[in-house]
Amino acid sequence: MRRVLIVGAPALDLDRAWDVHPQVSVRPEPFGALLYHFGTRKLSFLKDRGLLAVVRALADSPTARAACASAGVGDADTGRYARALAVLARSSMLVERSPTP
Repeated sequence: MRRVLIVGAPALDLDRAWDVHPQVSVRPEPFGALLYHFGTRKLSFLKDRGLLAVVRALADSPTARAACASAGVGDADTGRYARALAVLARSSMLVERSPTP
């Protein structure tokens, strides 16, 4: 497997709290979901219903890792989901939030 490193791109810390940006609308679709950011006018496609489950779980989870676990993501797949969440964070679809007590 070839690894690609994106230089200068911030990594998503799974042990921090994340949520969908307040200006982002999530619309479930048969293939996954559409995310539309009203502020930036960016559109993102989630082509994985598992990723949609993780994104939805972010609001109620203390960390992104906990959101992955609550969505049924196994340890072997956590890295793949972390990379997908990092892409969403870089495009301002996700924002870091203060952890819930």
